[in-house]
Amino acid sequence: MPRITGKLRISTVAGEQVRAFLPAPLPPAQPPLVIDDRLATLHAEALAALGKLAVAGAMVPSPQWFLYGFVRKEAVVSSEIEGTQATLQDVVTFEATRQAERPHDVREVCNYVDALTYTREQLASPTGLPLSTRLLCEAHKLLMRGVRGEGKLPGEVRRSQNWIGGTRPGNARFVPPPPDALPDLLSQLDAWLHSADPLPPLIKAGLAHVQFETIHPFLDGNGRIGRLLITLLLEHWGLLRSPMLYLSLALKRRQQEYYERLTAVRSEGDWEGWTVFYLQCVREAAENGVAVAERLFTQLSGDRARLLAADGVTMPAIRLLDHLPANPVVTLSLVLGVLSVTKPTALKAIAALQHAGILKETSGKRRDRVYAYQPYLDILTGN
Repeated sequence: MPRITGKLRISTVAGEQVRAFLPAPLPPAQPPLVIDDRLATLHAEALAALGKLAVAGAMVPSPQWFLYGFVRKEAVVSSEIEGTQATLQDVVTFEATRQAERPHDVREVCNYVDALTYTREQLASPTGLPLSTRLLCEAHKLLMRGVRGEGKLPGEVRRSQNWIGGTRPGNARFVPPPPDALPDLLSQLDAWLHSADPLPPLIKAGLAHVQFETIHPFLDGNGRIGRLLITLLLEHWGLLRSPMLYLSLALKRRQQEYYERLTAVRSEGDWEGWTVFYLQCVREAAENGVAVAERLFTQLSGDRARLLAADGVTMPAIRLLDHLPANPVVTLSLVLGVLSVTKPTALKAIAALQHAGILKETSGKRRDRVYAYQPYLDILTGN
């Protein structure tokens, strides 16, 4: 029996017919989502991979060993899906120096990091906002701050019709719901997220992403907020203790299929096909994260052992190394602030890490030099 996916609302705009799609509420019904043997196996494999990723994050002396880089990697790749060109190196260099070759693209990625940080703080606070449309609107406000799209109602649900593909709603590939339908659709999504639906939380997070993307409540930035929603749900529902999963990398590797699976849900009700694809991406991303975490642990442990064995090593140099995972690009002024030491002591610490092959000078300048923990960055970027 064909699944009811939603309904079309046909209207006339500027003399041409517009067919806007209003999705049916979650969960999928008539018939319900079928978790067959293949889907159940994939779900178990994805959960196991997430469990290993969580263990990798918990087995290190400081959460910042991985968290800083993993969050920014997700921010970079999620933004790349939408056409941003900033690299991880661009972002961490900008955070250290406030200078960038692609400042607007870098700002978009940094805004994503700010949006994630804010929403996690809200969810962790007893007086913070709950996981809801209102929270996502606040995230959207941060995402759009000072970048492309800042004139497209940042933080506000749209009040006009948008579309995907084509030059106008009349020839678009997909037309999301009209603005007057958004309050009810978003309220239904909020209610479902907080309901006692018996579907497994990991699968629910994937369904919520599709529903959000189909509703497309903002004039810009829907894709990034929709992927951020998955990150928040996995932590909120206890599948991960921190946002270590950079799912966007797996989605970007299969970007065309990603879009095709979203379309198939809307046109054919193929929630099963989407869920298979999504769980495969979760498994792949988690396994990749574990491998990267292991390489980072090996690199950091080896660098620390080598530095400790070096002649004349100072405590500030060791402390600087311990700070590098959260500051993989540094300047003299940043080191002075982080270590709270004198300028000669800071310069000596930087020199010790350079001599040990840990820090590399990247600016080529005599003044205002920039130093990168290049092995750490290379592992994160897959170099």
